[in-house]
Amino acid sequence: MAALERRELGSTGLMLSCLGFGASPLGNVFGHVSHADALAAVRLALQLGINFFDTSPYYGGTVSETVLGNCLHELNVPREDIVVSTKCGRYVDGFDFSAERVTRSIDESLARLKLDYVDILHCHDIEFGSLDQIVNETIPALQQIKAAGKARFIGITGLPLGIFTYVLDRVPPGSVDVVLSYCHYSVNDSALVDLLPYLKSKGVGVISASPLAMGLLTDNGPPEWHPASSELKVCFLLWFSCFYWFSTCCKWYSEV
Repeated sequence: MAALERRELGSTGLMLSCLGFGASPLGNVFGHVSHADALAAVRLALQLGINFFDTSPYYGGTVSETVLGNCLHELNVPREDIVVSTKCGRYVDGFDFSAERVTRSIDESLARLKLDYVDILHCHDIEFGSLDQIVNETIPALQQIKAAGKARFIGITGLPLGIFTYVLDRVPPGSVDVVLSYCHYSVNDSALVDLLPYLKSKGVGVISASPLAMGLLTDNGPPEWHPASSELKVCFLLWFSCFYWFSTCCKWYSEV
């Protein structure tokens, strides 16, 4: 089996597998995952050459971090062989981007992950807070965490692409090492491509999450929290059902 390609992440020097392990399912976010299944998933990921693992205290209310930490510890994975990222600022009980909270958050995350440091510490979904607070309070606090050796690099995450330019244009160069964008380099949206030259000019690495647009190709329909009207959600499900049966009939006809 061919090894996964490794790519350098911006100016960090980190070499990440081109496919990463998003650990939110380990927090039972999409249904119960037993410890045996979690361990098997992490083991297989490592065997396939995946070295990048991403989690957050928000995923499953800290369960994802705990399970991932237990799995990596149980598998006795050499620390230098993996790149681990977690996040701060978003929690199951809400958002808190204050310097005090994110400083406390990294210590809690390290304890759950059974690590002395993380490779990347992201400020999670910053569009839900004050971007000026992110610039003037949160990122300086994350820089202190970095200086203390608890995180090697600092990142920011979120959905609207404009949040990245807003922050990066206002912080000192080198304050943010990585951005994690999701659903903008996927099957239905490639808007992130237009932002790449800007991010490269800032020396910022890019992680693209949710390349399948958070389940767009499944028949589950929109999640309950989606802001679309109930009528629009029903229309989507009806469209998908018609498309599925049309495709099935075409396949059946061609085989006959």
